[in-house]
Amino acid sequence: MKIYLVGGAVRDQLLGYPVSERDWVVVGATSAQLLHLGYRQVGSDFPVFIHPKTGEEYALARTERKSGLGYYGFDCNFDATVTLEDDLLRRDLTINAMAMDENNQLIDPYNGLTDLKEKTLRHVSAAFVEDPVRVLRVARFLARYSHLGFHLADETRLLMYKMVKNGELDHLVPERVWQEWQRSLLLKNPEVFITTLRSCGALAIISPEIEQLFGVPNPPQYHAEIDSGVHTLLVLQAAVRLSTDPKVRFAALVHDLGKGLTPMALWPKQHGHEQRGIALIESLCERLRIPVDYRELAVLVSCYHLMIHRFHELKPATLVSLLEKTDAFRRPQRFFDLLIACEADAQGCGRTVDYQQRVLWQKVYETCAKISAQECIAQGYEGKAIKEALHQARVSAVKLIKL
Repeated sequence: MKIYLVGGAVRDQLLGYPVSERDWVVVGATSAQLLHLGYRQVGSDFPVFIHPKTGEEYALARTERKSGLGYYGFDCNFDATVTLEDDLLRRDLTINAMAMDENNQLIDPYNGLTDLKEKTLRHVSAAFVEDPVRVLRVARFLARYSHLGFHLADETRLLMYKMVKNGELDHLVPERVWQEWQRSLLLKNPEVFITTLRSCGALAIISPEIEQLFGVPNPPQYHAEIDSGVHTLLVLQAAVRLSTDPKVRFAALVHDLGKGLTPMALWPKQHGHEQRGIALIESLCERLRIPVDYRELAVLVSCYHLMIHRFHELKPATLVSLLEKTDAFRRPQRFFDLLIACEADAQGCGRTVDYQQRVLWQKVYETCAKISAQECIAQGYEGKAIKEALHQARVSAVKLIKL
């Protein structure tokens, strides 16, 4: 029995990245042997074992053969005759198909180190096509390492394109799609995830709502970048600079989906796109089973981003009404996230913007938040009258602010 460190831990160690978790492959052993040594088995699809002391995952070396559609359509062989090379061959990219033995000696049968040095993402074998999730994984890896100068091998991009054309991505499990997408939102360059998917045709499958933004013009007096798809990517980049929260970044990415439904005859005007985008966001979130908190913030940003921008044009009563409609007093952090996403929208217009609206909205919120319903009750208001009295008190307070 031999044990090897494999995959991402080896890759990141060679890149000088901190290794947060380690995965191990056990060669020449059986499940019974590991159980006898005190390992605890988890997972029903293939044997994975938890080390009795470290809690790290150890998997028996295995091979996989495609036997059906989707994520679970594989036959796995994990008997003791499977070699390390066999196990590494089933992996997605050469940089993920390296291992280290107990003496820290590198085992690299598929030239992953060369590709790592040349900053190339390349598939290990033709078996890459057997798992459509790999298209998204490659896009995420490119987003993760693009700031280091990594690029996608031409033959791998072509293979991904062929997978899309052959309908391989039609069988993706929604949860797996969102898992990769969500992980990309935590990276320095999540826009690369989107552009990589688009370059091989996968974006039209994963999110036609975003794909259809490309080629739709914006009014040039507001958008130096003009193209709605380009604007969307710039907004996502701005959101990365402003927030580490993936919910804010997602909301920024999908805030303009309604522009994809604007009739061509009306271009470049985009009147009403804020409301049109709501149904698209809800459909996207339902299809990919995106968490409710992501959906709620994204809908708010789509619905209200133009009103947030137009702060100076709004009357005190309208300012207060927006705070109430967005539930800002009960969910202040979500309202602040809305403001951040709106600032990202303003910064993603191809020009430098001094976005004072965020500070001004926060000032209005802070003023109104000091007024409580208890004060209205103490003044004798009851029932529905309390809500109206509270609203009017907030409006009166906002009128006194020097903005």
